[in-house]
Amino acid sequence: MATLTIEIPDDLMERIDPIRDQLPELLRRCLQPDLLSAQVYRYILNFLASQPTPEQVAAFHPTTAMQTRLRHLLSRSDDGTLTPEESQELNEYENIEHLIILLKAGNLPYLTTESAS
Repeated sequence: MATLTIEIPDDLMERIDPIRDQLPELLRRCLQPDLLSAQVYRYILNFLASQPTPEQVAAFHPTTAMQTRLRHLLSRSDDGTLTPEESQELNEYENIEHLIILLKAGNLPYLTTESAS
């Protein structure tokens, strides 16, 4: 492993010191290309910012392009040909899917109440 020595202001060092052991991973994340396109996050954030109804939340799904990319990554994963970067991208998609599942599950009482009325 290589060693890097840099000079930084004291106040910055005070902020960095608590996370010193995480610096290599933080640098790696800063230097690697985005795991997912900003468009993926923008799509989700725009949806959430639109103040969707419980029905719209329940019907929310990835775009066709997102679904195609996910199928491609899953296929490569099944084949054992996934690169480390693609593996990270797939993990990111899984994290997003988990978030959406939690969002939908949180809406379930509203959907059940409204449909029972």
